[in-house]
Parts: sequence; C-alpha cells; structure tokens
Amino acid sequence: MDAGDRPARLTVGVLGAGKVGSALGAALAQAGHRVVAASGVSDNSQRWAADRLGVTPSRPDEVVAAAQLVLLTVPDDALPDLVSGLASTGADLQGKMLVHTSGAYGLSVLDPATEAGALPLALHPVMTFTGRDDDLNKLTGISYGVTAPEVLRPVAEALVIEMGGEPVWIADADRPLYHAALANAANHMVTLIAESSDLLRGIGVDHPGRMLGPLLGAALDNVLRLGIAGLTGPVVRGDAGTVRKHVDALILAAPEAADAYIALARLTADRALAAGLLKPEEAERLLDALGGNIWT
Repeated sequence: MDAGDRPARLTVGVLGAGKVGSALGAALAQAGHRVVAASGVSDNSQRWAADRLGVTPSRPDEVVAAAQLVLLTVPDDALPDLVSGLASTGADLQGKMLVHTSGAYGLSVLDPATEAGALPLALHPVMTFTGRDDDLNKLTGISYGVTAPEVLRPVAEALVIEMGGEPVWIADADRPLYHAALANAANHMVTLIAESSDLLRGIGVDHPGRMLGPLLGAALDNVLRLGIAGLTGPVVRGDAGTVRKHVDALILAAPEAADAYIALARLTADRALAAGLLKPEEAERLLDALGGNIWT
C-alpha cells in the first residue's frame, strides 16, 4: 500500500478488550496507530488491556473521549445495548470512527451512534481467537468481512490491509448469511470433530487426534481445492448398507449424534445428486437407509 493510501495515524480505543479486541488493538498498534484507552469487564480483559495494549482499563465514556477510532469488540448480543448506551448518555461521538467486529450485524446496529455523528464501519476478522499469545500472529493473511458507507470504504479497506488482512466486501443485507456460512463451517466442524473423538475414545482409541488429523487434513484440502467434487465416503459411493449401519450404531451409542449424522447425510446426498456424483437410484437407497426424504 502506498504511503498516500494509508489512513492518518489514529488514536485507538477498545471497548471490550477481550480475545478479539486485544488482538486487533495490538495489530493496529503494530501498524503505527496508538492505543490510548480500553475497557473490559472480566479479569482477562483487564489483564489483556494492560499486557497487550499497554493501557489501564477505563470507563467506556472515557475510552470514547480519548480515541479517534473506537473498536467495539463485545459479544454480539451486547452490541446493540452498548451502542444505544453510548448515544443516550451523550458520549462524544462526533467524527469518531466506530468499528464493530460482529459478523452477523451490519451497519444498522450503529445507527444511534451514526445519528450522533459517528462514522460507522463493520470489520469482521474471519478467524478464531482463543486468548493465547499466538492470536496476534493469526491475523496475518486472513480475510475480513467489510461493510461501510461507500465514502468510508477506502478507509475500512486500508485499516484491514494495515492489520495484515485481506478486505472482502460484504453487502449490508448479506451479513447474517455471510456469518451463518462461516459459523456453519468452523463452529460446527469443532462440534463434529469433538463428537467423533469422543466416540473413538469410547471404543478404546487412545489418541483420536492422531487418527483423525491426517484424514481431516486431506478432506479439508480436497474440498477447498475441488469443492463437492472432492467428496469421498459411503454417501457419494451410494453405500446405503454402510450408512444404515452407521445410523444403527449411533442410535445405540449417541442418539443425539445420530440425528446430526442423518441430517448431514441427507444434505451430502442432496449435493452429490445435484452435482451428478450420485445416481438417482443410489439416492433412493440412501433415502431408505436414512428413513426420510432427501429432497424435503
């Protein structure tokens, strides 16, 4: 990025100096901006404010007053009340960049602050944060879902690039679907792998991770390179008998996992059929094995 394209060096405040806020605040500091204030409720947030951001925790109104750019990095459900609270209590929002990092929310959640003169931005980092020391390193090369008024788009994209990320423009109305797609892939993957690990451990496999790691790595590589054409396994082979054995075994061992398996097998069969990887007659046999209609 040319020097002329970079936003001016900004004073930064962080409302919610938790896993995400402390990492993004530190990334902005590495880019040359200056973190001047942060707030946090939990003990971890207050510790990260001091250790990662180098500031003493302050009240939210003090954070807003001190900063030109304010990161709103609170949980999604707390975001509307935070914004409306800032606006209703008379916090000095005029000309301040208010940047929330929620994936599901667009710009409307910032409306009370925008009406008070704030400049609204939504920058969602597509990454998981655990609170470990390597969170900051994870930011290099990741995508950010960016939504902003057109006049602020260059600034939003420049901030993302400065943090080492790639800006991807998301229309305001598409934010919920965008976030659903990410959560479906990342969060549910964790649930599925944890469930599979427990099942393997329950039958005496001491180190499920060693068994699953190479398989999952290959499967992830296949789908990212090939899409649905990278699908393998009994569903795409039309092995209805094997699928039925899976269902029966899961009903006995983990009924809640059986429900998830059936739902995902139906979706897998539906996509395989639409892609021409599964013949209609094979789909019908799978339908019987799964006990329902894959087209409903």
